[in-house]
Amino acid sequence: MNLVYAASLLLTLACLVLLDVRFRLVFARTPARSAVVLLAGLAFFTVWDAVGIGLGVFRHVDSRWATGILLAPQFPIEELLFLVFLCYLTLVLLSGLRHLRNRHAKRRSR
Repeated sequence: MNLVYAASLLLTLACLVLLDVRFRLVFARTPARSAVVLLAGLAFFTVWDAVGIGLGVFRHVDSRWATGILLAPQFPIEELLFLVFLCYLTLVLLSGLRHLRNRHAKRRSR
């Protein structure tokens, strides 16, 4: 069992949390709404994965970098961590772009 991939996902998630807190982008700004949106995205992509697994499109292959822990057949724990990362990254990027746009608009109005 190896934790390299899971640890790297957790590390990048921690970096996103730091950006979020520093610039008040997602959870630091609206925690309840952010949680609902993150969970909705996570649910969507989990169902997407389940359908792909059921159709034989997605297949888990053992890797020396992964833990080997499966939450469901063909659904490793790293996939769930990646989906959380993907959804949170999207929220941070969209909020960050909005933050930059607002900052730019304030500078232009001076």
